[in-house]
Amino acid sequence: MKCNYCTGECSHNLCMHKVPIFSSLSQEEMSHISSIIKHNNYQKGEILFSEGDSLRSLIIINEGRVKGFKITPEGREQILHVFSEGDFFGERNLFGGQKSAYTAEALETTKTCIFTKEDFYKILFAHPGIAVKIIETLEERIARMESTMQSMGVRSLDGRIGGLLLDFADKYGEPAPEGILIRLPLSREGIANFLGVARETVSRKLGQLETEGIIRPVGNKNILLLDGEALKAMSGKDT
Repeated sequence: MKCNYCTGECSHNLCMHKVPIFSSLSQEEMSHISSIIKHNNYQKGEILFSEGDSLRSLIIINEGRVKGFKITPEGREQILHVFSEGDFFGERNLFGGQKSAYTAEALETTKTCIFTKEDFYKILFAHPGIAVKIIETLEERIARMESTMQSMGVRSLDGRIGGLLLDFADKYGEPAPEGILIRLPLSREGIANFLGVARETVSRKLGQLETEGIIRPVGNKNILLLDGEALKAMSGKDT
């Protein structure tokens, strides 16, 4: 892990430009705040923090992807979140004094921006609109987690896989001539850990979707979504 502070040389690539919670700030305000940002770099597989840690900072992903996970009583990894550019974490301790509820691990080379608790409080007092944006973002995150937990007990496996691929398409998809190219943030094993099933089950279901002409693998890390409507029908989401 490499740490450094932001200077004028990196002001053109500030995290604030990529994070919705800072959208109410002017360019001048963003430049002023840049002087208090610390940067950390992580390689794939490095741990940003562990479950039970007391974080005294807000961490924002500038580049890369991070998984948030817990280890179940059976010793299995259960992925709860996949964070990417513009996402943040550390708010539990920042606002409520609670310890981290999960472990965060870099899925690829990742660059983060960090605000200490004291500095971030100063920003909130000066710009209350940021607090509103944080609340809205956390509400969306809680809603996604509740949907995931409910689907694990209610929706069929086909529905859960379909719903997850649609979520990935929405966040990581790019228009392509034949459909939507999804740059998967997780490996097959990671998807299995997210859904709480065996890796072989995920591979079998993805193979079935390929046979049915709904998706097509593109290399090891991408999927081309060919029939979004069929995937929505399978997932049970509204068309």
